[in-house]
Amino acid sequence: MKAITIYTDGACSGNPGPGVWGAVLIYKDQKKEIYGGEQQTTNQRMELQAVISALDSVKVTGWDISVYSDSAYVVNAFQQKWIEKWQRNGWKNSKKEAVANQDLWLQLLLLMDKNRVSMEKVKGHAGNVYNERCDVLARQAISELDEPKHE
Repeated sequence: MKAITIYTDGACSGNPGPGVWGAVLIYKDQKKEIYGGEQQTTNQRMELQAVISALDSVKVTGWDISVYSDSAYVVNAFQQKWIEKWQRNGWKNSKKEAVANQDLWLQLLLLMDKNRVSMEKVKGHAGNVYNERCDVLARQAISELDEPKHE
């Protein structure tokens, strides 16, 4: 079966503030873990970046990919068809304001076109082993954000 399962999580210390994300990609018995962060961002951007980075690391096309996120923002955009309404309305939300994080939504849509991607909601910090692992990866990313950079 050509299917990949992805778990993602994003977080921010302050909103805006330093932000991090983690992702676990699973194919059969293989697992790949990735993480990253930014010095100045928002929680929602990090939730989106986790999914974007995970999908970007997938090098196949035409597969079934299930993305599990504890972000209602990300999952509901697809399950409740917000994304379709935003596109129809010229990237304006229900208040006729520009949709936040449009740059990331556009990146995500391009990556989703490469495979059959479904978004599923998981409860955060509720004992799901892969959701918890994403949180650990994100915490690892925050410690690296704090480290001085050497050239």
